Amino acid sequence: RVGLCVLCGLPAAGKSTLARALCRRLPHRQGWACGLLTYDELIPPEAFSSHETGAEPFSLLPRWKQSRRELLQCLERFLRVLLTGVPPTAPAPQPAWERFLACCRGQGLLCEADSQAGAGRCPTLADTPRPLYLILDDNFYYRSMRYEVYQLARKYSLSFCQLFLECPLECCLQRNRQRSHPLPDQTISLMARKIEMPDHKKNAWEQNSLILQSPDCASGDNEQIISLLATALDNPVKQTEEDTEQKEEDRAICAASTVHQADQMCRRIISQTMKDAKDKNVLPREMKSLAEELSELKAELLEDLRQGNNLNHPVCIQNRCFDPATSVISVFQQEATKVVNKYVLK
Repeated sequence: RVGLCVLCGLPAAGKSTLARALCRRLPHRQGWACGLLTYDELIPPEAFSSHETGAEPFSLLPRWKQSRRELLQCLERFLRVLLTGVPPTAPAPQPAWERFLACCRGQGLLCEADSQAGAGRCPTLADTPRPLYLILDDNFYYRSMRYEVYQLARKYSLSFCQLFLECPLECCLQRNRQRSHPLPDQTISLMARKIEMPDHKKNAWEQNSLILQSPDCASGDNEQIISLLATALDNPVKQTEEDTEQKEEDRAICAASTVHQADQMCRRIISQTMKDAKDKNVLPREMKSLAEELSELKAELLEDLRQGNNLNHPVCIQNRCFDPATSVISVFQQEATKVVNKYVLK
């Protein structure tokens, strides 16, 4: 049996302290194997750099988002190998896969014989009879981020639960400032405004969730936490066909995440396009018209996404296929270039 436990909350809320405590206590108290996947350690620091150099023409996702996607792919690859014993046919995202395996080996989750697993060998658990809990330690401040993990649990009939650490913003800011590599205050404040707490009343898939006050759970011996983990482990997510309501909820979450992603990238393209137009001496009165045309173009493309048009069908360009958001961004980039050329090439 395998369980995925998502830890979420603001930076410096106490997630890592709780995660380490759980990994120490659960094997002794419950007899479970336990692995900790800390996103800050598995995603390279350069992914958060403000300068995104060396990107391919169609690699339009920010590097930290691309790294999160690769990490999720590694997690699925790992689960698939452990559950089926069959090596995946698709190539692993290197070097993310190497970091992932090194993390698992460092915690004794893999057999010593699997030290070359990154080169194509099939990794196996060091102690397969015991249930395994994988604890994912990250902010997971958007519900859509957590939903991606839930989808993995549903796909492979795994257990799934969430622990949300609630901590006052000022407390998080103070703790963060004491760290060796603190985040900017504004980053945490912005996240506090955007963070989405679990809501099992609105979302059935969030039923196995706990909202905890940060100071009350640092030991990892909280009876509520143990009970939640045990209940989730005994009730893995079923692969049964979802009813119409669940399908609509899934589509809405997917659409909201995709539209938000596309909107952010389109805004960046508009900003850069306006700057380029100004540098090319486009007249001020024409700059206003240019901005209006670009905004209308963005609105039309996002509305298509919002309505579900082509949401589930990737676009292929020069024998390369891209997800809907990236495809929309590519189309917007091309159309924006045509619009600005009308003003520049007069």
